[in-house]
Amino acid sequence: MAVASIAHGSAHGDGADQLYVETRELRLQGFLLFLVSDCVLFSSFIFAYLYLRNSGQGWPPPGIKRLDVAFAAWNSVLLFGSGATMHYALENWKHGNFMKYMWMLIFTIILGAGFLGGQAYEYTHLIVAEHVSWWGSGIFGASFFTLTGMHGFHVFVGVCYLTVLLLQSAAGVYTGQKYFGITAGTLYWHFVDVIWVVLFSIFYLI
Repeated sequence: MAVASIAHGSAHGDGADQLYVETRELRLQGFLLFLVSDCVLFSSFIFAYLYLRNSGQGWPPPGIKRLDVAFAAWNSVLLFGSGATMHYALENWKHGNFMKYMWMLIFTIILGAGFLGGQAYEYTHLIVAEHVSWWGSGIFGASFFTLTGMHGFHVFVGVCYLTVLLLQSAAGVYTGQKYFGITAGTLYWHFVDVIWVVLFSIFYLI
């Protein structure tokens, strides 16, 4: 049924009813404004961290080892790979390839969950083995756990949202012309990818 919805849509404008057509651009603008507001939120924390970091005598602070770049890079591959699969999921939907879309979406969810699992492992290692914590490691600990934790929360929300998209797609909610939810999910997922590029750079590479 879902395949037929993509290929043929409904009898009225391929599933794109008049209300949807009239509000589609407004929905997109509203969602983009939401992403911009999220950029402002992350930017304020990032610039505060950079300012405090550059005002210190050395980085990382004495008693704190440099973060595991190799592990973080591997975990980043999972997240960036999920960005690629999400892109191809949307493209396959646009071209009516329902099964390829579903598989790409499933891979995106798995890779996103894998990134969260890697982050949980890193947090556990830092707190238990390295004794680096949000509450006891000064500016570094507070900044690292706040920013990466905030990003991890966004990834978790994204995984939940993509899971809902998967279920909705299987139920035939979207058609070849009505798929704003999938577009929004793709934009959101690319957003968390871009934010992670910045966080990976300032915490692990610089």
